[in-house]
Amino acid sequence: MADSKYLVGVFDDGDELLHAVEDIRHQGVKIHEAYTPFAVHGLDRALGYSFPRMGVAAFLFGMTGTCCALLLTFWTMGVDWPINVGGKNFFPFPTNVPIMFELTVLLAAFGMSFTFFYLEDMGPTAKPIIFDARSTDDKFVVAIDLAKNKLSEAEISQLLKDSGASEVNVKEV
Repeated sequence: MADSKYLVGVFDDGDELLHAVEDIRHQGVKIHEAYTPFAVHGLDRALGYSFPRMGVAAFLFGMTGTCCALLLTFWTMGVDWPINVGGKNFFPFPTNVPIMFELTVLLAAFGMSFTFFYLEDMGPTAKPIIFDARSTDDKFVVAIDLAKNKLSEAEISQLLKDSGASEVNVKEV
């Protein structure tokens, strides 16, 4: 497999990075990813990300948990092992609400976690790409895949410098 060549712009401030991403995308450059030591408000929109749909997965996993809990309690108390205590119903709904709530939360949490790990390719065999180790401490980094852009390396490098990058490096992964 051939190595991918990335242009890495290092910024000192989150606001500089945010404005640089907007300017660079306005010039038609496709940005691979931006790495920051903390969340930068508005960076997801500047990078062009759509609204996350993890809430849909959470709802579906939660409904699965609710249905499984309802089926479990109905089956165990009403069909498989019915016990008539004081002439009460075999399936008293209010006593099963905590069980349904707990199974809803459990399956929603595990389902969202596994979905996130699968979608972001964060399994146990995934090897992360570190473009600049300082991005976890005090620097803001934007990575641009040169193979996916029409502009040359020199033009994109100049765009990064004009946008306020303190350093521009080339990294082959």
